[in-house]
Amino acid sequence: LDAAVLMAPDATMPLAKVDLLIQRLFAQTGRQDWGFDLGLRLRLTSHLILGYGLLASPTVGYAFQMLSRYFSMLTPTFRVQVRRDAQHGALHLVPVLPMSHDCLVFHTDAIAAAVDTVVGELLGERMPRYDLDIALDLPHRARYDTLRQARVRFAVGGMAGLRIRFPIGLLEAPLSLADAGALKEAESRCEATFRKVIASGQVAGWVRMMLREANGGLPSLDELAHTLNLSSRTLDRHLKAEGTGFRQLASEVIVERAKTLLAQGQPVTTVALELG
Repeated sequence: LDAAVLMAPDATMPLAKVDLLIQRLFAQTGRQDWGFDLGLRLRLTSHLILGYGLLASPTVGYAFQMLSRYFSMLTPTFRVQVRRDAQHGALHLVPVLPMSHDCLVFHTDAIAAAVDTVVGELLGERMPRYDLDIALDLPHRARYDTLRQARVRFAVGGMAGLRIRFPIGLLEAPLSLADAGALKEAESRCEATFRKVIASGQVAGWVRMMLREANGGLPSLDELAHTLNLSSRTLDRHLKAEGTGFRQLASEVIVERAKTLLAQGQPVTTVALELG
């Protein structure tokens, strides 16, 4: 890893290097709760224009919906889904990229602590008790005792990632800094950030990376479009504008990965199953 990259505020790293960094961090320090420390340090203003958009939202429910639309600006590793029933409004955060167990632990801890911090900033003393369900069985459960309003369950079956459930009335709770003008500006700039990727002609490279990172079969065009908040037809149109298409990219990635796996001595049947 280049130290200059780690120090640059706007630098990015491929997930494989992030994964390696976290594995080394865990191994060399003997600690697995570094993600929790990161989550506690993340504030609304840490998320730049998205954070200001959340602050300017009229209600908590609107802020949750905005977070779900633009969460990939923060990290492409998880997708946010907002759900509600008669009693609860919930955020489901589901991993969408393959990563090591250490990397998954790090992201789970960071997201859980950050959501608690950010919602607490939005509501202040109105912060209610809420349920936090985590699919992983974490060894550092005691860290979660500091989330005083959270009722935490670990190793919850039938789900992946995290589920955060609030009383249903919270979704309609007004926010004290609601500002229609600031919200419109924030949403416009968030959209511009997404469009910058598309306008730069790098959509094909992003799709190729997502296909290359996947395990246990390749993600579909619909799944990738959802991650970018686009329709599958729109994503396909952008790929064609760059002189390629989803099927062509998928075929190229399959061939590249098949060659690599075969060169590593993997049996043909194993390779066929791995690549769908």
